Amino acid sequence: MVEITLVRHGQAQTGAGDEESYDRLSDLGRTQAQWLGQHFKATERTFDHMICGTLKRHIGTAKAIQENLPLEIQQDPRLNEMDYFGLAKSLEETHAVQFPTDRESFITHVSQILTVWQSGEIASHLETFEAFQTRTKAIIDMAENLGGRVLLVTSGGFIGMAMRILLQLEVRSYANVLLQIHNTSLHRYVKAGDHLVLDAFNAIPHLEMPDRAFARTYI
Repeated sequence: MVEITLVRHGQAQTGAGDEESYDRLSDLGRTQAQWLGQHFKATERTFDHMICGTLKRHIGTAKAIQENLPLEIQQDPRLNEMDYFGLAKSLEETHAVQFPTDRESFITHVSQILTVWQSGEIASHLETFEAFQTRTKAIIDMAENLGGRVLLVTSGGFIGMAMRILLQLEVRSYANVLLQIHNTSLHRYVKAGDHLVLDAFNAIPHLEMPDRAFARTYI
């Protein structure tokens, strides 16, 4: 049996202008992750492996889940997010596209970045689109080979790229998927025959109660 569950990190520092400032869970983000761990415990959801990226928001989310899910946390930098702030800076320098200041402008911005990134029109010192795609596939392959139930704590861009690979999405569809990913949402793939198939997308069972509506965040 193979089951791979990807979890996006809890809310980080909304409004930050660079990766260092962004890469830390907010109080709400920590609570979201704790609630997810409590949900796993209440529903007796078990995993054989928990692996997170090496970013602070990934580790913080994994540790908050671990409070109710006694499982060793492994770290793997291949689960880390794309350098969105670096890509945004390059896009501004090469195409005069300003960093978004609200969700509406962010929607357009994501599609612009992914399109330019894929075509190679981004600063040469940044990770290429192909390299990001390759490391995403590598960690998914590793999780598949581990077998059992594997929990991966990562970021929205990685989750969207995994979906692009497994569902063969075009870049525009990848952008649309990425924009809708909730903080601490669940995305599950199960193996059917020789293929991984999508079993759940953007699930937030730990946030469905009316009194937790405020905690359903994208950024």
